[in-house]
Amino acid sequence: MTRKTLWALIAVIALVVAACGGDGDGTTTTAAPADDVTTTEAPAPDTTSGEAELGSPERPVQVLFVPSVDAQVIVSGGDIMDAALEEATGLSFEVSVPTSYAATIEEMCASPEDTMGFIPGFGYVLASQLCGVDVAAKAVRFGWGVYWSQILVPRDSDIQSIEDLDGLTWAVPDLGSTSGYLVPLVMLDEAGVTPSETVETGGHPNAALAVYRGDADFATTFFSPPLVDPAWAVGDAPDVPDDLVDSCAPNDEGRLFCGGEAFRVLDARSSTTEEAPDIIQELRILAISPEIPNDTMAFGPDFPADLRQQITDAIFAFAAECDTDENCAWNQSIGHEDFYAWTTIEPAVDEEYDELRKVVETAGIELEDL
Repeated sequence: MTRKTLWALIAVIALVVAACGGDGDGTTTTAAPADDVTTTEAPAPDTTSGEAELGSPERPVQVLFVPSVDAQVIVSGGDIMDAALEEATGLSFEVSVPTSYAATIEEMCASPEDTMGFIPGFGYVLASQLCGVDVAAKAVRFGWGVYWSQILVPRDSDIQSIEDLDGLTWAVPDLGSTSGYLVPLVMLDEAGVTPSETVETGGHPNAALAVYRGDADFATTFFSPPLVDPAWAVGDAPDVPDDLVDSCAPNDEGRLFCGGEAFRVLDARSSTTEEAPDIIQELRILAISPEIPNDTMAFGPDFPADLRQQITDAIFAFAAECDTDENCAWNQSIGHEDFYAWTTIEPAVDEEYDELRKVVETAGIELEDL
């Protein structure tokens, strides 16, 4: 199948997933490299052998996050989630950020009884195919069960089309990132674009900052619709209106607004305001992709069913606290815009990713490609 046909298939899939309510998307690590993780299946708990039970302090549940944003942000926010889950369940958890998307998948497969992970759609499909990792829930961001890729370029550049990117330097978050690399790769290939160099930066904010600092000519990151009245709709311009660009700046809480509070930016640029408060004045959105199913919360294939249900129920309750309290712990962890910006969570089943699975299989994407 040609890339053109594949891209058309992705566009069709996006419509199907959206119609069905489907969902989608620092190198410091606290986890051992995947090569150091044993692939031997852990034996069942045995009181005679003295092996600790899963969820005990001696054998905590391993909670894995892909390194799509700064690892220190993930670890600190993950610790807040850890504390909330421990209080709700009485179980022990250990948060870690493997060195890459691929390493996250490998670790879940290497420890099938002990791990749960927060991984994007493409990564989930590969993990499911590789060892049977199974989805339990999916992200919702400001009411959207899908997200997009965006291409960022300098605002003052002469780049006006995707074709103009040919021969330029490309900054990406991670070669396993759905919105940061895999989907844009199809976009570039369809346009006949061959970058001169592809630079892996270690996170979506870092990819945007690479262009901001002049280390790359363009970047691809996630796009989430802005908060604006009337509400943004598919087909609307994705970027800040020209007459509001000069007014864009972070507020005291670091949230990125334009025109007072008329337009709130939620794409990857919003996570760079500490390093680049003038990021909107410097970078613009060239184009966005078709819709992509949102990220997943998934469990290792042999994770105990009773513990899985207990943890899932606790996470849904954790998210629900924000219905009445904007300062809830959820918004300080996975709901924080510098973390994964999940405003809430909803149930998901494996079949919702069947169409995305067909794309992965048709494209011939393998774990080694990540």
